Amino acid sequence: MIHQFKNNGYNIVLDVNSGAIHVVDDLTYDIIGMYEEEDQDRIRERMAEKYPKVSEADIEEVFAEIKALIDDQSLFTPDHYETYMDDVLKRRPTVVKALCLNVAHDCNLACKYCFADEGTYCGGPRELMSFETGKNAFDFLIANSGNRRNLEVDFFGGEPLMNWEVVKKLVAYGRQEEKLYDKKFRFTLTTNGVLLNDEIQDFLNREMSNVVLSIDGRKKIHNQMRPFRGGQDSYDRIVPKFHRLAESRGQERYYARGTFTRNNLDFSQDVLHIADLGFKQISVEPVVAQPTDDYALREEDLPKLFAEYDRLAAEMVRRMGKDEDFNFFHFMIDLEGGPCVAKRLAGCGSGTEYVCITPNGDIYPCHQFAGNRDFVMGNVNDGSGLVRTDIRDEFKLCNVYAKDKCRDCFAKFYCSGGCAANAYNFKGKINETYDLGCALQQKRIECSIMIKAAQADMEENYEESVRLPDAPRAVC
Repeated sequence: MIHQFKNNGYNIVLDVNSGAIHVVDDLTYDIIGMYEEEDQDRIRERMAEKYPKVSEADIEEVFAEIKALIDDQSLFTPDHYETYMDDVLKRRPTVVKALCLNVAHDCNLACKYCFADEGTYCGGPRELMSFETGKNAFDFLIANSGNRRNLEVDFFGGEPLMNWEVVKKLVAYGRQEEKLYDKKFRFTLTTNGVLLNDEIQDFLNREMSNVVLSIDGRKKIHNQMRPFRGGQDSYDRIVPKFHRLAESRGQERYYARGTFTRNNLDFSQDVLHIADLGFKQISVEPVVAQPTDDYALREEDLPKLFAEYDRLAAEMVRRMGKDEDFNFFHFMIDLEGGPCVAKRLAGCGSGTEYVCITPNGDIYPCHQFAGNRDFVMGNVNDGSGLVRTDIRDEFKLCNVYAKDKCRDCFAKFYCSGGCAANAYNFKGKINETYDLGCALQQKRIECSIMIKAAQADMEENYEESVRLPDAPRAVC
């Protein structure tokens, strides 16, 4: 299975099952495109007609190169992983390695697109997590982590800084427990920035491996979607604080994270605005919203959005190696390593390796299911722990081969089947797909690969074929 595309002057061929990427000339690109469907003599005739200045010897050389790539299992490689995945996932032990700790089901902003309903999650009560519940969540994570040493906790909300004293106490508790149990906690915190101050910044820099800073881009766009509850603008309040934090962390170990909607289909301008403010680590994502929401993205918007991703990718190539360059999370792709095949095909681990804990101690498959009582897996406060193993097992078997639309998709080794919550919210099943999200993800992957090709060119270390060494052949 191959995927061919053209982007920013590059002809790119992705061999899906081997992970090999080939950047080729026009002649080779066309021959590869017909290789499996057309008789080779007919291909020769068509190429001679299309490229009259190309010699027969040149065409034969391309055929020889294609055969060599096939023999090397880096072109038209068959898929050997369906039965493998079924076997691996069924026998693989389930351990929890990460928590999304919803320390605050409350927020001081009223973001119009918020999936968490300003922190209330499906209209639940505004509440803060107690230290005792958070402590029980840490104990649950340690008890269910098996032999895994490195564990992750994301302080989330709502707005977690509204429960700052509990966050500090829980970090201290985690540091205490990791010594007792030979574990190592990696902490992350996601914030809207309203309550940031010097004391909090210093603590975050000491204890948080990553900090996510919510900003949507241009001032008008940000203020339109991220006002205070009283309707006041928030941009001017948070940008200076975010800038100080990013600088204090050496422009590393954070993301300036935004959301674009139908109100700013020209979202590349918002990404570049954030970059021009001086932020180097940027993530701006498409809103996920029901079609009834006026800000929801629609299928008819896709051509415009594709053009914006292309525009952004080309601008990033232009800025490479300059002071104005930056990283864009959704264009980051590892062509030299990356996760093993099981991870690539099974996804984020929601409901199995990763769960969400709410202020009352309920366990959910992830933060995007929080508030939906059908997905309560247990509670950390009542001593029962994770009791809905049927939910866990359903998520455990969720992988690209369980989704009909994923089987033959070129992006399957990179997107891992997409978000289970989005699939459920739009199709009613976790083993379905969120089609608009799929289209955007496919485009982002193409742009990511193009950027890698351009980077290789610029570094003058370019090889015509770049293999992904341990993917998808590697085994966890």
